[in-house]
Amino acid sequence: MSNELYISSTQKGERIALLQDKRLIEYHFDNAESHFAVGDIYLGTVKKVVSGLNAAFIDIGYEKDAFLHYHDLSPNIKSLNAYTKGILNKKPFSTKLKGFRMQPQIDKLGKITDVLTKGQPILVQVVKEPISSKGPRLSCDISIAGRYVVLVPFANAVNISKKITSKQERQRLHKLLYSVKPENFGVIVRTVAENKDIQDLQRDLEECVEKWEAGIRALKSAKSRDRIVTEMDRAASLLRDMLNDDFDNIVVDDKDNFDKISSFLQSIAPEKAKILKYHNNTKSKLYEHYGIEKQLKSCFGKSVSLPSGGYLIIEHTEALHVIDVNSGNKSTKEDDQEATAINVNKEAAKEIARQLRLRDMGGIVVVDFIDMKKAQNRREINEVLKAEMKGDRSKYTILPITKFGLAQITRQRVRPEMNIITKEKCPTCSGTGNIQASIAVTDTIENNLEHLMEKQNESGVSMILHPFIYAYYKEGLVSRQMKWFFKYKKWIKLTKDTSLGVTDFHFLNSHGEEIELA
Repeated sequence: MSNELYISSTQKGERIALLQDKRLIEYHFDNAESHFAVGDIYLGTVKKVVSGLNAAFIDIGYEKDAFLHYHDLSPNIKSLNAYTKGILNKKPFSTKLKGFRMQPQIDKLGKITDVLTKGQPILVQVVKEPISSKGPRLSCDISIAGRYVVLVPFANAVNISKKITSKQERQRLHKLLYSVKPENFGVIVRTVAENKDIQDLQRDLEECVEKWEAGIRALKSAKSRDRIVTEMDRAASLLRDMLNDDFDNIVVDDKDNFDKISSFLQSIAPEKAKILKYHNNTKSKLYEHYGIEKQLKSCFGKSVSLPSGGYLIIEHTEALHVIDVNSGNKSTKEDDQEATAINVNKEAAKEIARQLRLRDMGGIVVVDFIDMKKAQNRREINEVLKAEMKGDRSKYTILPITKFGLAQITRQRVRPEMNIITKEKCPTCSGTGNIQASIAVTDTIENNLEHLMEKQNESGVSMILHPFIYAYYKEGLVSRQMKWFFKYKKWIKLTKDTSLGVTDFHFLNSHGEEIELA
């Protein structure tokens, strides 16, 4: 299995595509100005305690107060609150919690009114980003994630990932981590730590402790709503969590990003530094060059095609997601309707697992498979669905398929669902139905270019065009692009972009910034 990561930088943030055997399986957009990301730690203020919900609303700077339930407080919330209060009051507490006196744990079935009061400062961590009309969801069970371990302040236990099944290896890891972990810190050992040397584990643990200490130093002078610890960006966190021997390529198109990821790879997996590549092809964008743009357009939409001719219809509602499986123009090579249903449903199960991960769909998902008469066949499709979803990093539950062909899936949702608009407004009429002469686009481009070159005396001008218009300017031994060079004594660089409409185009200056046209 081959994994590849492609990171394209834009003015608004980074587009991140994860491919498995050349098929797109994850797509993320990391907004450069995003706050309240999963893993961020804030100094908040309790705005309201609601005994009926057994929860509190916390002000961390978002337009709506964040939600904190009693079950997310952490058993050691009293220790966290005492430490936070002491740091804010300039008490000489150790940043490593050395010598800190732990407070009694709270009752699992207690009331939030016994723990929090209005106006109280509190250290919280985002576990769910703002979605739709809801604010962030918070936890006081603070954790700092590393590559091999997760550091848990105000705890003492060493827990091993359940995916590490070897009893001998579990005992080895437990003994090693218990011997090196700091006082008043717990540790969760991640799956990738299996068979790793103590040096790697200890170095990763020390980096987590350093991150915690840096946050506590920031807390000493912090004000309410301040972010104390920032989670690493989406690309780095993907590499931290998923980088293994199956990764063949990491391609970026921004030099600063290349240097940053190169440094990160050197710190977590020096042997993988050679797979990082810099895309500096001026003729085509990164996603165009590797065919990712085309995959994005075909994967996101109401209708998703299956290889055999069947298709999925994906509908989104406020309460849940509904996926309908249709046989479409599936060839009838099978002996009977049951065999056709099984084959289409198997393809659908594989694509559904991919779509859930690709779109980051969460909450309740109901799948209407094609009806199958035999219970054995329904169980077989259910097993295919479970097998395909094993690679999903989000928590999920899959219930057996009912006799009506309905499968119910719940999937953890921690971020807004990823959506890409695949229905395009006609570039000629802008959806009005009134068509103007599209052939005039070349005249418009020529007039704008002449104005930029002769009136504004721009230099280093480049143009982004639809591939059809791009080909028009590049054709011939003496192309129209070459004629521009003879006319203006300056080279105009052309780049094609299939995401544009036929009559859309953009002019960029020498800094890569779009030039506003009159």
